[in-house]
Amino acid sequence: MLSYPFFGSQHHKLFPNRIKNIDFIFPIFEAERIFWKIQEFHKHKTNDSCIEKQYNFTFVAIMEEAKQIVVDIQKGNIKPIYFLMGEEAYYIDKIAEYIEDNVLSEADKGFNQMVLYGRDVSVDDIVANAKRYPMMAERQVVIVKEAQDLSRTIDKLEAYFLNPQPSTVLVICYKYKKLAKNKKVYKAAAKNGIVYESKKLYENQVADWIRRVLAGKKYQITPKAAQMLVEFLGTNLSKIDNELEKLKLILPVGSEITPVIVEENIGISKDYNNFELRKAIGDRDVTKAFRIITYFAENPKDNPTVVTVSLLFNFFSQLLQYHGLRDQNPRNVASALRINPYFVKEYQAAARNYPMKRVSGIITTLREMDVKSKGVGASNLSNGDLLKELLVRIMN
Repeated sequence: MLSYPFFGSQHHKLFPNRIKNIDFIFPIFEAERIFWKIQEFHKHKTNDSCIEKQYNFTFVAIMEEAKQIVVDIQKGNIKPIYFLMGEEAYYIDKIAEYIEDNVLSEADKGFNQMVLYGRDVSVDDIVANAKRYPMMAERQVVIVKEAQDLSRTIDKLEAYFLNPQPSTVLVICYKYKKLAKNKKVYKAAAKNGIVYESKKLYENQVADWIRRVLAGKKYQITPKAAQMLVEFLGTNLSKIDNELEKLKLILPVGSEITPVIVEENIGISKDYNNFELRKAIGDRDVTKAFRIITYFAENPKDNPTVVTVSLLFNFFSQLLQYHGLRDQNPRNVASALRINPYFVKEYQAAARNYPMKRVSGIITTLREMDVKSKGVGASNLSNGDLLKELLVRIMN
Protein backbone atom coordinates (compact mmCIF):
# COMPACT_ATOMS: atom_id res chain seq x y z
CA MET A 1 0.00 0.00 0.00
CA LEU A 2 1.21 3.51 -0.74
CA SER A 3 2.48 5.45 2.28
CA TYR A 4 1.68 9.13 2.88
CA PRO A 5 3.87 12.07 3.79
CA PHE A 6 2.66 14.35 6.54
CA PHE A 7 0.89 17.48 5.35
CA GLY A 8 -1.26 20.43 6.37
CA SER A 9 -1.62 24.15 6.01
CA GLN A 10 1.66 26.04 5.96
CA HIS A 11 0.20 28.76 8.13
CA HIS A 12 -1.63 26.74 10.75
CA LYS A 13 -0.11 27.22 14.20
CA LEU A 14 0.27 23.48 14.64
CA PHE A 15 2.26 22.96 11.45
CA PRO A 16 5.90 23.97 11.01
CA ASN A 17 6.95 25.19 7.58
CA ARG A 18 8.80 22.02 6.82
CA ILE A 19 7.84 18.48 7.76
CA LYS A 20 9.38 15.36 6.27
CA ASN A 21 9.91 11.66 6.91
CA ILE A 22 6.55 11.04 8.54
CA ASP A 23 4.67 8.36 6.71
CA PHE A 24 1.04 8.93 7.55
CA ILE A 25 -1.73 11.55 7.48
CA PHE A 26 -4.03 12.57 10.27
CA PRO A 27 -7.44 14.20 9.85
CA ILE A 28 -7.83 17.70 11.29
CA PHE A 29 -9.90 16.47 14.22
CA GLU A 30 -6.79 14.70 15.47
CA ALA A 31 -5.02 18.04 15.96
CA GLU A 32 -3.85 17.28 19.45
CA ARG A 33 -2.23 14.04 18.30
CA ILE A 34 -0.62 15.92 15.42
CA PHE A 35 0.76 18.50 17.82
CA TRP A 36 2.64 15.86 19.78
CA LYS A 37 3.98 14.30 16.59
CA ILE A 38 5.37 17.69 15.59
CA GLN A 39 7.02 18.11 18.97
CA GLU A 40 8.63 14.70 18.53
CA PHE A 41 9.77 15.66 15.02
CA HIS A 42 11.53 18.80 16.23
CA LYS A 43 13.02 16.96 19.16
CA HIS A 44 14.75 14.49 16.85
CA LYS A 45 15.22 16.73 13.81
CA THR A 46 18.22 15.75 11.67
CA ASN A 47 20.25 18.09 9.50
CA ASP A 48 19.37 17.61 5.81
CA SER A 49 22.93 17.68 4.57
CA CYS A 50 23.87 14.85 6.92
CA ILE A 51 20.95 12.77 5.67
CA GLU A 52 21.92 13.39 2.05
CA LYS A 53 25.57 12.52 2.64
CA GLN A 54 24.61 9.28 4.39
CA TYR A 55 22.14 8.44 1.61
CA ASN A 56 24.71 8.94 -1.15
CA PHE A 57 27.47 7.24 0.82
CA THR A 58 25.40 4.08 1.23
CA PHE A 59 24.68 4.01 -2.49
CA VAL A 60 28.29 4.58 -3.58
CA ALA A 61 29.71 2.31 -0.87
CA ILE A 62 27.89 -0.70 -2.31
CA MET A 63 29.54 -0.11 -5.69
CA GLU A 64 32.97 0.66 -4.26
CA GLU A 65 33.03 -2.38 -1.99
CA ALA A 66 32.21 -4.67 -4.93
CA LYS A 67 34.89 -2.96 -7.00
CA GLN A 68 37.45 -3.39 -4.21
CA ILE A 69 36.79 -7.13 -4.03
CA VAL A 70 37.61 -7.41 -7.73
CA VAL A 71 40.70 -5.19 -7.42
CA ASP A 72 42.04 -7.32 -4.55
CA ILE A 73 41.57 -10.49 -6.59
CA GLN A 74 43.42 -8.87 -9.50
CA LYS A 75 46.30 -8.14 -7.12
CA GLY A 76 46.42 -11.76 -5.99
CA ASN A 77 44.81 -11.12 -2.61
CA ILE A 78 42.33 -13.99 -2.89
CA LYS A 79 40.34 -15.09 0.14
CA PRO A 80 39.24 -18.67 0.87
CA ILE A 81 35.64 -17.55 1.49
CA TYR A 82 33.36 -15.11 -0.33
CA PHE A 83 29.91 -14.98 1.23
CA LEU A 84 27.84 -12.78 -1.11
CA MET A 85 24.40 -11.92 0.24
CA GLY A 86 21.64 -9.34 0.03
CA GLU A 87 18.52 -8.20 -1.80
CA GLU A 88 20.29 -6.93 -4.94
CA ALA A 89 21.35 -9.87 -7.09
CA TYR A 90 23.33 -7.77 -9.58
CA TYR A 91 26.57 -7.39 -7.61
CA ILE A 92 26.39 -10.94 -6.26
CA ASP A 93 26.25 -12.25 -9.82
CA LYS A 94 28.99 -9.90 -11.05
CA ILE A 95 31.47 -10.83 -8.30
CA ALA A 96 30.78 -14.56 -8.66
CA GLU A 97 31.09 -14.27 -12.44
CA TYR A 98 34.44 -12.49 -12.13
CA ILE A 99 35.81 -15.17 -9.81
CA GLU A 100 34.53 -17.91 -12.11
CA ASP A 101 36.18 -16.33 -15.15
CA ASN A 102 39.47 -15.10 -13.71
CA VAL A 103 40.80 -16.92 -10.63
CA LEU A 104 41.85 -20.08 -12.48
CA SER A 105 43.47 -20.44 -15.87
CA GLU A 106 41.50 -22.20 -18.59
CA ALA A 107 43.82 -25.20 -18.26
CA ASP A 108 43.10 -25.54 -14.52
CA LYS A 109 39.33 -25.05 -14.66
CA GLY A 110 38.53 -28.51 -16.02
CA PHE A 111 39.51 -30.37 -12.84
CA ASN A 112 39.51 -27.60 -10.26
CA GLN A 113 36.41 -25.50 -10.74
CA MET A 114 32.85 -26.53 -10.02
CA VAL A 115 29.50 -24.76 -9.84
CA LEU A 116 26.90 -26.14 -7.45
CA TYR A 117 23.28 -25.10 -6.93
CA GLY A 118 21.63 -24.82 -3.54
CA ARG A 119 18.55 -26.75 -4.58
CA ASP A 120 20.67 -29.75 -5.64
CA VAL A 121 23.15 -30.07 -2.77
CA SER A 122 23.37 -30.08 1.00
CA VAL A 123 25.74 -28.14 3.22
CA ASP A 124 27.63 -31.40 3.79
CA ASP A 125 28.11 -31.74 0.02
CA ILE A 126 29.50 -28.21 -0.15
CA VAL A 127 31.93 -28.83 2.68
CA ALA A 128 33.08 -32.14 1.19
CA ASN A 129 33.85 -30.48 -2.14
CA ALA A 130 35.52 -27.49 -0.49
CA LYS A 131 37.85 -29.76 1.50
CA ARG A 132 39.17 -31.47 -1.63
CA TYR A 133 42.70 -30.68 -2.70
CA PRO A 134 43.26 -29.13 -6.14
CA MET A 135 44.56 -31.39 -8.89
CA MET A 136 47.91 -30.21 -10.26
CA ALA A 137 47.03 -26.58 -9.49
CA GLU A 138 47.57 -24.01 -6.77
CA ARG A 139 43.90 -23.77 -5.84
CA GLN A 140 40.38 -24.86 -6.71
CA VAL A 141 37.19 -22.79 -6.98
CA VAL A 142 33.80 -23.93 -5.66
CA ILE A 143 30.86 -21.65 -6.45
CA VAL A 144 27.47 -22.28 -4.83
CA LYS A 145 24.71 -20.44 -6.70
CA GLU A 146 21.20 -19.95 -5.31
CA ALA A 147 22.53 -20.81 -1.85
CA GLN A 148 19.48 -19.13 -0.31
CA ASP A 149 17.74 -22.47 -0.94
CA LEU A 150 19.88 -23.77 1.93
CA SER A 151 18.82 -21.04 4.37
CA ARG A 152 17.50 -23.53 6.94
CA THR A 153 20.85 -25.29 7.25
CA ILE A 154 23.28 -22.52 6.29
CA ASP A 155 24.48 -22.26 9.92
CA LYS A 156 26.18 -25.64 9.46
CA LEU A 157 28.85 -23.88 7.38
CA GLU A 158 30.23 -22.27 10.53
CA ALA A 159 32.63 -25.13 11.26
CA TYR A 160 34.13 -24.94 7.77
CA PHE A 161 34.32 -21.14 7.86
CA LEU A 162 36.31 -21.35 11.09
CA ASN A 163 38.86 -23.66 9.45
CA PRO A 164 38.64 -23.25 5.66
CA GLN A 165 40.77 -25.18 3.20
CA PRO A 166 43.52 -22.66 2.21
CA SER A 167 43.71 -23.97 -1.35
CA THR A 168 39.95 -23.60 -1.98
CA VAL A 169 38.09 -20.45 -3.00
CA LEU A 170 34.52 -21.02 -1.80
CA VAL A 171 31.92 -18.59 -3.15
CA ILE A 172 28.45 -18.62 -1.59
CA CYS A 173 25.77 -16.71 -3.54
CA TYR A 174 23.06 -16.07 -0.95
CA LYS A 175 20.59 -13.91 -2.88
CA TYR A 176 17.63 -11.99 -1.49
CA LYS A 177 18.56 -12.96 2.06
CA LYS A 178 21.28 -12.03 4.50
CA LEU A 179 22.91 -13.37 7.63
CA ALA A 180 22.51 -11.48 10.88
CA LYS A 181 25.82 -10.00 11.94
CA ASN A 182 25.50 -11.46 15.43
CA LYS A 183 25.26 -15.03 14.12
CA LYS A 184 28.24 -17.29 14.60
CA VAL A 185 28.27 -18.33 10.95
CA TYR A 186 28.51 -14.67 9.88
CA LYS A 187 31.36 -13.96 12.29
CA ALA A 188 33.23 -17.07 11.15
CA ALA A 189 32.90 -16.12 7.47
CA ALA A 190 33.98 -12.54 8.15
CA LYS A 191 36.98 -13.68 10.20
CA ASN A 192 38.52 -15.81 7.47
CA GLY A 193 37.02 -14.39 4.30
CA ILE A 194 34.82 -11.70 2.80
CA VAL A 195 31.17 -11.10 3.63
CA TYR A 196 29.57 -8.73 1.13
CA GLU A 197 26.03 -7.40 1.42
CA SER A 198 24.48 -6.20 -1.83
CA LYS A 199 21.72 -3.80 -0.83
CA LYS A 200 18.73 -2.93 -2.99
CA LEU A 201 18.82 0.58 -4.42
CA TYR A 202 15.88 2.89 -3.94
CA GLU A 203 14.11 3.88 -7.13
CA ASN A 204 15.35 7.47 -6.87
CA GLN A 205 18.95 6.19 -6.72
CA VAL A 206 18.84 4.12 -9.89
CA ALA A 207 19.16 6.95 -12.42
CA ASP A 208 22.37 8.08 -10.72
CA TRP A 209 23.57 4.47 -10.66
CA ILE A 210 23.00 4.28 -14.44
CA ARG A 211 25.00 7.46 -14.93
CA ARG A 212 27.89 6.18 -12.81
CA VAL A 213 27.99 2.79 -14.51
CA LEU A 214 28.01 4.38 -17.95
CA ALA A 215 30.65 6.91 -16.93
CA GLY A 216 32.89 4.00 -15.91
CA LYS A 217 32.46 2.62 -19.44
CA LYS A 218 33.16 6.04 -21.04
CA TYR A 219 29.56 6.80 -21.97
CA GLN A 220 27.15 9.56 -20.97
CA ILE A 221 23.38 9.67 -20.65
CA THR A 222 20.91 12.53 -20.44
CA PRO A 223 18.80 12.79 -17.24
CA LYS A 224 15.61 12.22 -19.22
CA ALA A 225 16.97 9.09 -20.91
CA ALA A 226 18.09 7.68 -17.54
CA GLN A 227 14.67 8.38 -16.06
CA MET A 228 12.98 6.64 -19.00
CA LEU A 229 15.04 3.52 -18.30
CA VAL A 230 14.12 3.57 -14.61
CA GLU A 231 10.42 4.01 -15.28
CA PHE A 232 10.39 1.23 -17.88
CA LEU A 233 12.74 -1.28 -16.24
CA GLY A 234 12.26 -0.45 -12.56
CA THR A 235 15.02 -1.12 -10.03
CA ASN A 236 16.22 -4.41 -11.54
CA LEU A 237 19.90 -3.58 -12.05
CA SER A 238 20.59 -6.77 -13.99
CA LYS A 239 17.86 -6.00 -16.50
CA ILE A 240 19.05 -2.39 -16.82
CA ASP A 241 22.65 -3.52 -17.30
CA ASN A 242 21.58 -5.91 -20.06
CA GLU A 243 19.92 -3.05 -21.93
CA LEU A 244 22.97 -0.83 -21.47
CA GLU A 245 25.17 -3.59 -22.88
CA LYS A 246 22.95 -3.70 -25.97
CA LEU A 247 23.43 0.04 -26.44
CA LYS A 248 27.20 -0.34 -26.10
CA LEU A 249 27.20 -2.69 -29.08
CA ILE A 250 25.80 -0.02 -31.39
CA LEU A 251 27.31 3.16 -29.93
CA PRO A 252 30.96 4.24 -30.12
CA VAL A 253 32.78 4.93 -26.86
CA GLY A 254 32.18 8.49 -25.70
CA SER A 255 28.61 8.63 -27.01
CA GLU A 256 25.76 10.26 -25.12
CA ILE A 257 22.61 8.17 -24.75
CA THR A 258 19.54 10.28 -25.47
CA PRO A 259 15.77 9.64 -25.26
CA VAL A 260 15.71 9.06 -29.02
CA ILE A 261 18.38 6.34 -28.74
CA VAL A 262 16.47 4.70 -25.88
CA GLU A 263 13.23 4.79 -27.84
CA GLU A 264 14.73 3.36 -31.03
CA ASN A 265 16.73 0.58 -29.40
CA ILE A 266 14.95 -0.42 -26.20
CA GLY A 267 11.35 0.07 -27.20
CA ILE A 268 10.41 2.82 -24.75
CA SER A 269 8.36 5.64 -26.24
CA LYS A 270 10.02 9.00 -25.63
CA ASP A 271 6.67 10.78 -25.92
CA TYR A 272 4.28 8.34 -24.25
CA ASN A 273 5.68 7.33 -20.88
CA ASN A 274 5.15 8.08 -17.21
CA PHE A 275 7.93 10.65 -17.25
CA GLU A 276 6.12 12.70 -19.91
CA LEU A 277 2.75 12.18 -18.20
CA ARG A 278 4.13 13.53 -14.94
CA LYS A 279 5.53 16.57 -16.71
CA ALA A 280 2.26 17.21 -18.58
CA ILE A 281 0.27 17.02 -15.36
CA GLY A 282 2.75 19.29 -13.57
CA ASP A 283 2.43 21.83 -16.39
CA ARG A 284 -1.37 21.40 -16.46
CA ASP A 285 -1.11 20.51 -20.13
CA VAL A 286 -4.50 18.81 -20.36
CA THR A 287 -4.29 17.93 -24.05
CA LYS A 288 -0.91 16.23 -23.78
CA ALA A 289 -1.82 14.41 -20.56
CA PHE A 290 -5.01 12.95 -22.07
CA ARG A 291 -3.11 11.94 -25.21
CA ILE A 292 -0.63 9.97 -23.08
CA ILE A 293 -3.41 8.42 -20.98
CA THR A 294 -5.18 7.31 -24.15
CA TYR A 295 -1.96 5.67 -25.36
CA PHE A 296 -1.63 3.90 -21.99
CA ALA A 297 -5.22 2.65 -22.26
CA GLU A 298 -4.47 1.21 -25.70
CA ASN A 299 -1.23 -0.42 -24.51
CA PRO A 300 -2.03 -1.63 -20.97
CA LYS A 301 0.57 -4.42 -20.95
CA ASP A 302 3.45 -1.96 -21.36
CA ASN A 303 1.89 0.69 -19.11
CA PRO A 304 0.44 -0.89 -15.94
CA THR A 305 -1.95 1.43 -14.12
CA VAL A 306 -0.56 0.49 -10.72
CA VAL A 307 2.89 1.71 -11.81
CA THR A 308 1.53 5.01 -13.15
CA VAL A 309 -0.41 5.65 -9.93
CA SER A 310 2.65 4.85 -7.82
CA LEU A 311 4.90 7.21 -9.81
CA LEU A 312 2.35 10.03 -9.64
CA PHE A 313 2.00 9.45 -5.92
CA ASN A 314 5.75 9.82 -5.48
CA PHE A 315 5.73 12.99 -7.58
CA PHE A 316 2.97 14.70 -5.60
CA SER A 317 4.48 13.54 -2.31
CA GLN A 318 7.71 15.27 -3.31
CA LEU A 319 5.73 18.30 -4.46
CA LEU A 320 4.14 18.48 -1.03
CA GLN A 321 7.59 18.36 0.50
CA TYR A 322 8.68 21.12 -1.90
CA HIS A 323 5.89 23.38 -0.62
CA GLY A 324 7.19 22.90 2.91
CA LEU A 325 10.78 23.90 2.17
CA ARG A 326 11.93 27.16 3.71
CA ASP A 327 14.77 27.43 1.22
CA GLN A 328 13.54 26.76 -2.31
CA ASN A 329 16.70 27.50 -4.25
CA PRO A 330 17.36 24.79 -6.86
CA ARG A 331 20.36 23.28 -5.11
CA ASN A 332 18.51 22.86 -1.81
CA VAL A 333 15.44 21.50 -3.57
CA ALA A 334 17.50 18.86 -5.40
CA SER A 335 19.14 17.83 -2.14
CA ALA A 336 15.96 17.75 -0.05
CA LEU A 337 13.89 15.90 -2.66
CA ARG A 338 16.81 13.68 -3.70
CA ILE A 339 16.36 14.41 -7.38
CA ASN A 340 18.65 15.35 -10.23
CA PRO A 341 18.96 19.18 -10.41
CA TYR A 342 17.80 18.89 -14.02
CA PHE A 343 14.26 18.14 -12.79
CA VAL A 344 13.94 20.97 -10.24
CA LYS A 345 12.26 23.25 -12.78
CA GLU A 346 9.45 20.70 -13.14
CA TYR A 347 8.70 20.93 -9.44
CA GLN A 348 8.85 24.71 -9.54
CA ALA A 349 6.29 24.76 -12.37
CA ALA A 350 4.06 22.19 -10.67
CA ALA A 351 4.16 24.11 -7.38
CA ARG A 352 2.78 27.17 -9.17
CA ASN A 353 -0.05 25.11 -10.61
CA TYR A 354 -0.88 23.07 -7.52
CA PRO A 355 -0.90 24.83 -4.12
CA MET A 356 -0.28 22.80 -0.99
CA LYS A 357 -3.95 22.31 -0.13
CA ARG A 358 -4.66 21.05 -3.65
CA VAL A 359 -1.68 18.68 -3.52
CA SER A 360 -2.97 17.11 -0.31
CA GLY A 361 -6.30 16.43 -1.99
CA ILE A 362 -4.59 14.88 -5.01
CA ILE A 363 -2.62 12.54 -2.75
CA THR A 364 -5.90 11.36 -1.22
CA THR A 365 -7.25 10.75 -4.73
CA LEU A 366 -4.14 8.80 -5.69
CA ARG A 367 -4.52 6.57 -2.67
CA GLU A 368 -8.09 5.78 -3.70
CA MET A 369 -6.95 5.01 -7.24
CA ASP A 370 -4.13 2.81 -5.96
CA VAL A 371 -6.70 0.61 -4.25
CA LYS A 372 -8.97 0.57 -7.31
CA SER A 373 -6.09 -0.27 -9.67
CA LYS A 374 -5.54 -3.39 -7.57
CA GLY A 375 -9.15 -4.47 -8.11
CA VAL A 376 -10.78 -3.22 -4.91
CA GLY A 377 -14.03 -1.28 -5.40
CA ALA A 378 -13.34 -0.58 -9.06
CA SER A 379 -16.61 -2.14 -10.29
CA ASN A 380 -16.21 -2.93 -14.00
CA LEU A 381 -13.97 0.02 -14.86
CA SER A 382 -11.05 -0.74 -17.14
CA ASN A 383 -7.58 0.50 -16.26
CA GLY A 384 -7.89 3.04 -19.05
CA ASP A 385 -11.11 4.40 -17.53
CA LEU A 386 -9.46 4.54 -14.11
CA LEU A 387 -6.60 6.61 -15.51
CA LYS A 388 -8.99 8.99 -17.25
CA GLU A 389 -10.99 9.40 -14.04
CA LEU A 390 -7.76 10.04 -12.16
CA LEU A 391 -6.66 12.68 -14.64
CA VAL A 392 -10.00 14.49 -14.45
CA ARG A 393 -9.86 14.58 -10.65
CA ILE A 394 -6.25 15.79 -10.61
CA MET A 395 -6.63 18.52 -13.22
CA ASN A 396 -10.19 19.64 -12.48
